[in-house]
Amino acid sequence: MAIKTTVAIPQSFTDQEAFNAALEYFKGDDLAARVWLNKYALKDSQGNIFEKTPNDMHMRIAKEIARIEARYPNSLTEEEIFDLIKDFKYIVPQGSPMAGIGNPYQIASLSNCFVIGNDGRSDSYGGIMKIDQEQVQLMKRRGGVGHDLSHIRPKGSAVKNSALTSTGIVPFMERYSNSTREVAQDGRRGALMLSVSINHPDSEDFINAKLEQGKVTGANVSVRIDDLFMRAVKEGTSYTQKYPIFSENPKVEKTIDANGIWKKIVHNAWKSAEPGILFWDTIINESVPDCYADLGYKTVSTNPCGEIPLCPYDSCRLLAINLFSYVDNPFTDQASFDFELFEKHIAFAQRIMDDIIDLELEKVDAIIRKIDGDPETEEIKLVER
Repeated sequence: MAIKTTVAIPQSFTDQEAFNAALEYFKGDDLAARVWLNKYALKDSQGNIFEKTPNDMHMRIAKEIARIEARYPNSLTEEEIFDLIKDFKYIVPQGSPMAGIGNPYQIASLSNCFVIGNDGRSDSYGGIMKIDQEQVQLMKRRGGVGHDLSHIRPKGSAVKNSALTSTGIVPFMERYSNSTREVAQDGRRGALMLSVSINHPDSEDFINAKLEQGKVTGANVSVRIDDLFMRAVKEGTSYTQKYPIFSENPKVEKTIDANGIWKKIVHNAWKSAEPGILFWDTIINESVPDCYADLGYKTVSTNPCGEIPLCPYDSCRLLAINLFSYVDNPFTDQASFDFELFEKHIAFAQRIMDDIIDLELEKVDAIIRKIDGDPETEEIKLVER
């Protein structure tokens, strides 16, 4: 006798039903409703929408985190987790965790950002193209990417190919930028940070790259500023750029007016909102990985928004705390901050972040299974794997 099994089909909503519900949830904020529906509401490839409001999303997230919590002592319940994250009130998973946790319709990462980069030692065309491939493979799985260009030899350097001299950093900025724009279509996400050390002889070209209309439009750019350069700015003295950067035996040296370059950075940031600046010595001095430099750890760049410096092939998952929700009697003379509740929730937030790592490992396994099942040669699959 055959046994018939049935699979529950989730309820779906029309675009208008979902939009009306989201609009009511966001108290008439049209932009918030549309952004949430486009980026984070659960949907399949046919456009069916399975969530009407962020509370549906928060219930989905709470259910999955509770499943992981059940593996550990003193586990949080689904209801407790939901109360922490509902209405974006206290703990707010960001971006990729919101879209990806409990999502059976997309094979995507829960990591918001990655840093990649050949460990900073390869400036061959092969190394440059490898980074380009890695960048797009991460982006198509919903990850933002950062990488540093300080390893690329400066413009005019000798190369042993048909060009005879290097084109420098800027053409590769455009390559990586164009790849990001190419990926960021039809619901995919593309976000890129390109950085370079101020000690690199092409850093002025890097600083000026985005002034030309339509160039490098798919990347944020930031200059890694060291203490020696800032002292030269303050004292009005010259600064020596090198390639390789900070080398004791450089192949290229270039002396610049530090104050002139600093004023150019400030002017360009005023005119085009970029470049950003990363006070790199401060970052390294306060970086946990760089405490273990003797074991090979080395921070090289940041995520696309610049707030998290990472080593090559590090990734991060983001979560925010809504500080306003801990203020009692806001905007009054009796305003106070609920430190006791904040302390309690910070511990819960860290625990949830640990749970999201477990969920990310499951996503990585799913991505690898997808690669294994793809009808392509192993050579093509290699970079994505």
